[in-house]
Formats: sequence, structure tokens, C-alpha cells
Amino acid sequence: MGAAALRALPWALLLLGPLLPGQGLQADPVPASEPLQRFPGAEPGGITTAPPASAQEIEPLHKQPGNHSGEGAAKPRKAFPVLGIDYGHVRIPFEISLWILLACLMKLGFHVIPSVSNIVPESCLLIVVGLLVGGLIKGVGEKPPILRSEIFFLFLLPPIILDAGYFLPLRQFTENLGTILIFAVVGTLWNAFFLGGLMYAVCQVGGTGLNHIGLLANLLFGSIISAVDPVAVLAVFEEIHINELLHILVFGESLLNDAVTVVLYHLFEEFANFEQVTIIDIILGFLSFFVVSLGGVFVGVIYGVIAAFTSRFTSHIRVIEPLFVFLYSYMAYLSAELFHLSGIMALIASGVVMRPYVEANISHKSHTTIKYFLKMWSSVSETLIFIFLGVSTVAGHHYWNWTFVISTLLFCLIARVLGVLGLTWFINKFRIVKLTPKDQFIIAYGGLRGAIAFSLCYLLDYEHFNMRDMFLTAIITVIFFTVFVQGMTIRPLVDLLAVKKKQETKRSINEEIHTQFLDHLLTGIEDICGHYGHHHWKDKLNRFNKKYVKKCLIAGERSKEPQLIAFYHKMEMKQAIELVESGGLGKIPSAVSTVSMQNIQPKTLPVERALPALSKDKEEEIRKILRNNLQKTRQRLRSYNRHTLVADPYEEAWNQMLLRRQKARQLEQKINNYLTVPAHKLDSPTMSRARIGSDPLAYEPKPDSENLPIITIDPASPQSPESVDLANEELKGSSHLSSSPEEDEEGLVMRVKEPSSPGTDDVFTPGTSDSPSNQRMLRCLSDPGPRPEPEEGEPFIPKGQ
Repeated sequence: MGAAALRALPWALLLLGPLLPGQGLQADPVPASEPLQRFPGAEPGGITTAPPASAQEIEPLHKQPGNHSGEGAAKPRKAFPVLGIDYGHVRIPFEISLWILLACLMKLGFHVIPSVSNIVPESCLLIVVGLLVGGLIKGVGEKPPILRSEIFFLFLLPPIILDAGYFLPLRQFTENLGTILIFAVVGTLWNAFFLGGLMYAVCQVGGTGLNHIGLLANLLFGSIISAVDPVAVLAVFEEIHINELLHILVFGESLLNDAVTVVLYHLFEEFANFEQVTIIDIILGFLSFFVVSLGGVFVGVIYGVIAAFTSRFTSHIRVIEPLFVFLYSYMAYLSAELFHLSGIMALIASGVVMRPYVEANISHKSHTTIKYFLKMWSSVSETLIFIFLGVSTVAGHHYWNWTFVISTLLFCLIARVLGVLGLTWFINKFRIVKLTPKDQFIIAYGGLRGAIAFSLCYLLDYEHFNMRDMFLTAIITVIFFTVFVQGMTIRPLVDLLAVKKKQETKRSINEEIHTQFLDHLLTGIEDICGHYGHHHWKDKLNRFNKKYVKKCLIAGERSKEPQLIAFYHKMEMKQAIELVESGGLGKIPSAVSTVSMQNIQPKTLPVERALPALSKDKEEEIRKILRNNLQKTRQRLRSYNRHTLVADPYEEAWNQMLLRRQKARQLEQKINNYLTVPAHKLDSPTMSRARIGSDPLAYEPKPDSENLPIITIDPASPQSPESVDLANEELKGSSHLSSSPEEDEEGLVMRVKEPSSPGTDDVFTPGTSDSPSNQRMLRCLSDPGPRPEPEEGEPFIPKGQ
């Protein structure tokens, strides 16, 4: 029965086929060039309905003459009905993935071989790989791909600029903003007009092939080649680890000169098509610089505020938080490019504005995602840019003119050096921290050119600028010279000149407190002096931000959190992550992984302090150490009264007693090494009077010279020095001083007595006199000989105390 059913199943499907709604799944292909025909039953909104089926279409399949389409073209029969090769269907994504994979493998290979990456910069190696790949593609008869300007400006450049703008060191950038603007604006204008003017002179005297290039075309070429490239600067300066000041000056210049480059490029491109350029055109071109730069900043600020406000409501959907940062930033760039504004300025402004508010709202996992995705995206884009520079060099059309190319390279270097020296001389008149000659050399030597100049030149219309191939050849030559020669030699030059490098130090709470303290101090000094400078306006902006902006853009209680507390939480989080990654923490609770640790409000629970378990011997040792050291500390402290300024009469007495105690210890240490010691030498009357004068409380002369206080010292006592207690010194007799001359002449008598009982002090205690022979005998009998060395593990304090 089952076998019969299986045999009847194909016939049933064959008969039911015309009645199934999937009859029209294989529709006839319609060429893309032909417009879609609208049937009579089409809806007015443009959505067409299916035409009525004909009698031939509803005819059963078994009555059709063959398995072919309605047009009669027979489909070729495949060996395997499912398998096949359709490269055209996946060509574009497959090639893009292949190029990205090649770039990542090349980047990985350079860092696996440290001997190569320490000598040659990564950008140079990537360009060489591009040249080899381009030559290989051309060698097999294919046309190598060219780095098209649309792909570069719309897809490859934005990740690099967003990464730089989002993680921009804002404090160093704002403190050096004036210097950066002077280098970016005035320096770029100087390079463009100086280079354009000299190249026009070269074209006039250069002979055939150059006479037809006019002044505007040379100025356009100067504006393209004069700007410092941020991609090349980042690639080289991050490898040599230059100090923060030089890095932010050169990199900030490369970021902000985009507005000048865009204005000059579009301005001279438009002027080249004019029959006559008037004064009004020049004035409007000058004003367009402010429109392009400030307009780009305004667009970036708007999108940054919107992104920060959106992140306020993402606490329940943490997964899409990073996406808002990327989308709003990219929309800012596209909106600026839509109106021919500075897209780079828009990206930087949006990243700088949104970062403090977004990081306060999003979770820590989202922050990590943003950080590493931006780093990965910018690294891949940078790698692809340098590889395609090499490939495009092989694939592009070139026109080599020795005079034009060599003059361009030489005048680029001269203009850069003269511009940096002249501007630095002017800037140092207003800077507190001057730029040294070494700094000026690194700034001038670090003016690298890159793919931005190549892409801008590739955008030129060949019909209006028939010299584009020669411009492109000169620009590629300058790019290769700056990246290879300057990029490869800047590291040994930095080491040779002993230029200060970047110090990898972690910020601490102490540094943050002192930084804020200095900011407030300098703001107060400016207010007192009546000079409204940099710190004054910064303080006003911080107050406005704290009072109004943070309340609108930051959710919850974090809007009221002080900056120092926020920094402390951030630092604690970073240390906890480092501890977990290093394996210092055994296990983290699973609840922490699902909730942002930044947004957890800790509950105030009473925490009992856990005391360590100590043995009785250890506790006794700690008590003795504290007792002795605290007593010494108390005795060293001098009493001071700021009202009366009267000296404490007991200060000198305590000092003298401490000195004598120290001498007694030293003497006992010396005596313990001998069986016998010489008899104690008595002080002379002069020394005795000096002792009485320095310590009147301890030595009071008596009316009867026979009853003078006697200080007895037993140097041969086996007890340790800690047993000497000067505070228990006893003085006999009355406390009144006698001023008779006989007593002054006789002075203080010092005698030696035998050791006292354990209950009394054996250092400074008056007693009866003994004969020297008895004392000598006692010393010999009581001397235990040399003290043995302490065994390992014994406590430092003797057990006898």
C-alpha cells in the first residue's frame, strides 16, 4: 500500500500543478533598460495587478510540447541540477571581502615580523603591497581597480576621522587651539599661494608642455597639494610615539585644514571656468571659508546634541546604543557634504560634543563596543587607502614632466619649512611654553601628504583640466616622497635629536584633583586681574554645562554627579576590568554581566570590619613596638603655643635624657664584647657644672655636698637597652637650688653602684657608694660574654622585656 502511494505521488503533483498558486514562480526575465508596462487593471498608486491568465497558461503541464519557457528558448541541461557557478551574482561583495581580508593579512604579517615594522612604517609597506598587487593584476591582462574619489570620501575617510574626533584629547586640543588654527589656516593659505605662484612661474619659463597652464590652474594645484593629510600623519606619528604637544599640533593642523582645502579647491575650480574674476568674487570666496568651516561645525554640533539626547532613553535597549553613535556621526558627515560644507569638521564636532553625554548614559559594554569597533573600522579603512594608493599608481594614466614634478617636490619642502619657521616665530611671542627648534623641525618634517590630495585631483574634470594626468603624477610623487623618505627617517631623527616622547602613564585621582585645583586657581587669578582669558571662558562654559545642558542630556542622578566622582568611578571600573583580564579575580557574579556596572546604585549596608587573627606573641610584639615608637614620637614633639611663645622648660631635659640614653646603649653594645671594661671615668667639675646648667631639673645641687645626687650606671648589665627607663629617674634631697661657691666648686659626684633589684631603675638611680674592687668583681661575674647571634625567625624584640 505504501509503495503504491509513493508511485502515485508524482502523477498527483503533475495533475495538481496548474491549480497551484506557485505556477508563476519562474517569471520571464525583463531587461532593466525596458520600463515596466502598466496593465489596464493597474492601481492608481503605481502598484500593478496580475493580468488575466490565458487558456494556454492554464493548460495542464503534460499537454505542453516540452519543458521550456513560453518564448520557446530551451534551457541547457546541467549535469547537476543544483550545483553551478554564478560569479556575477556575488562579484562585488566577494571582491570587497577579498580586499579587506588581504589588507588584514598584510597588517598582521607586518606586526608578526618586528624587524621589518621597526624600520619601515606600516603605511610604506602597504603601498608596496598595493604596487605589487596592481602589477600582478596588470600582468595577467586585467585592469587594476582605481581608488575612486566617491568611495574614498564617502566610505573610507569617515571612519578614520570619526575615530580621531571621538577620542580626541580635548584638553590638549583646546589649550593649543590658537596655535593649531594658525598652522591650519594661515599655514595652508601660505603653502597654497606660495606653491601656486612659484609653479606658475615655472610653467611660464619651463618650455613646451607647460605654457598652457594658467595661474588659476596652478593655484588649484597648490591648494590640493598644500594640505597635510590626517591619515598619513596618524599612520606615522602613532608608531614613533611622539609627545602629546607635537602630536596634537601636527594632527590638529591636518584635521582643521580641511575647511581651507575645500574652500580653495571649489573656489579655484569655479574661477577657472569664469571669463573674468571680479573683486566681489574674491570677497565672496573669502567669506565662504567661514561659511564652510563654521557651517560644518554647526551641523556636527546639532547631530551631536541629538545623539546625546537619544542615548538618554536607551537604558532598556542596550544593544542598539553603539549604532546611534555611528549613524548620527555619519549623517552629520553626509549632511555637511550635501551642502559642500566641511564634512571633516562636522565629524569632529559631533564626536567631541556627543562623547561626554553618551558615555554617561550608555552601558560599559556599549562603550567598549564603540571603542573597538571604531578602532577596527578606522584601521581597516587606513589599510585599504594605502593599498589602493599603490594599486591606483599602477592602474592610472600618468604624464611625467621632469621640470614640473621636481619643482613641485622642491617647492613643497621649501614652503613647509618657511611657513613653520615664520609662524612659530610669531606664535612664540604669545605662548608660555615656547616651541623649541627641535619642535619646529618635527612639525615641518611631519607635514605628510596622502590620499586626500590624490582623491581631490582625481575629481577634476578632464575636459576643463586636460593637465590632470600631470597633476596626478606630481601628487603621487610628493605622496611617495613624504611617506617613504620622511616617514622612514622621522623615527631615527627623533631619537637622534632626543625629542621628548610620549609617556604612557595612567591618570590618577591625585593628578585629577591637582588639575582641577589649578584650573580654579588660574580662573580666580584671571578674575582678580580683570583679564578674561582662556580659563575664565572655560569656567563659564563648565558652569553652563553643569546647570543646564547635563540636566537635559544625561538621564538619572548622573547629571548631578561631580566630575571628580565620575572620574573616580571610571578609573575604578578600568582597574576592575584590568584585574579580571589579568586573572586576579577568580569569579565575577553572573548578575554583573547583564547589567551595566556604571549604572548600579550600591546599597549602603553595614559592613563589619574583619580583624586578622593574630597569636598572643605577635600581639605582644606589636604592643611593645607601638609603645616604644609612640613614646619616642611623643618625646620628639615640641610643644608650641602661638599666643605666648613660651618655651617648655621640660623640652631640653627630655632631649638630654634621650641623648644620654642613646650613649648608654652605645656604651653597653661596646662593653658586651669584652669580659672586663675599664673603670668609669668620672666627669670633671667643669663638665658637671655644664650638665647641671643644661638639665637643672635632673641635677639639683644640695646644701650638703655629701648628699649630692648620685647617678649609677652598670655598663655590664646583661639586660637589653630597652630596659633603661629615664622617666623613672629619682632625685634625692630638696628641690631648692643652692648658690654657695663651695658647692659650685665641688660640683656633681658620679659613683658606680651594684645592680639594683628588678623593681627599680638601674640606670639613673641615686645610691650608696661601693669600692672599686667590688665593682670590678661584680662586672666580671655578671658579664655573660659575647652575645650569640639571633636565630632566623626570632622576634627582633628580646623575650626578657
